[in-house]
Amino acid sequence: MSIGKGVGGSSGQATGPPLGSLLLPRKLPTPSWVFLLQFHGEPKPGDLIEILHIGYEHWAIYVGDGYVIHLTPPSDLLGASFSIICSVLSSKAVVRQELLRDVVGHCRYRVNNHLDHKYKPQPVKVIICSAKKKIGEEMEYRLLGKNCEHFVTDLRYGVPHSRQAEHTLIGGGVSLGLGILGMVGYSLVKT
Repeated sequence: MSIGKGVGGSSGQATGPPLGSLLLPRKLPTPSWVFLLQFHGEPKPGDLIEILHIGYEHWAIYVGDGYVIHLTPPSDLLGASFSIICSVLSSKAVVRQELLRDVVGHCRYRVNNHLDHKYKPQPVKVIICSAKKKIGEEMEYRLLGKNCEHFVTDLRYGVPHSRQAEHTLIGGGVSLGLGILGMVGYSLVKT
């Protein structure tokens, strides 16, 4: 049996790539961390970070060196996953700077500058300076009017905006409410 050179071989002849090329991979496998970067995107200072939870999103603004600034509940006594849920149920929030990996925990996240097509982002230095000035500040928190997405979009664009609040007002309120109740129940079971 002779070894053919490729596709046009006659019957009885082996076809395909030359024998030597079968021993070497044509392309090196892609490391798993590349897929993570593709989903997350490499954040740049001033970017909005959307953290995907079951039933809702938490928002932060990336300020560099692995840190984000975001709204959290006033108390540090609760675990990270439960504290974000409590911020939904609370009327007060505190601005904190924390490592992105600590805020994200086991959730997925992505860079999502979703209003860049509608509003011009402020200069990065202005965004970062404004965000850092707010660290430690206690703020009013309302799910539909002054939530974490309003907070970060105001820093980036100078305009507070929340798609989550809009969707809730338009008709998603029942599903958001059920999602929040489900998260609270899940968190209580986990602790």
